[in-house]
Amino acid sequence: MLALVEGKLDEADLTGAERALLDYVAKVTEAAYRTTPEDVQNLRDHGWTEPQIAEAVYITAMFAFFNRVADAFGISPQGYLEMNGLTK
Repeated sequence: MLALVEGKLDEADLTGAERALLDYVAKVTEAAYRTTPEDVQNLRDHGWTEPQIAEAVYITAMFAFFNRVADAFGISPQGYLEMNGLTK
């Protein structure tokens, strides 16, 4: 679990489908305009359904929105990871 929290996907115990989804949402986060139909097909090939793919995009976009609003208003992180013992 810690590898996942730290963003070390190569060390995390992920299935191929989970890794494909996380790679896709990373692309959506960093440069959504660069996503392609082939990216979505790759998710389908890994067993993700259309509603699941859409939900992943919605959640990713929503978190990006919330983070930008929080940053704009100078809201500091609430220590969620530390509070739940997910950091070193």
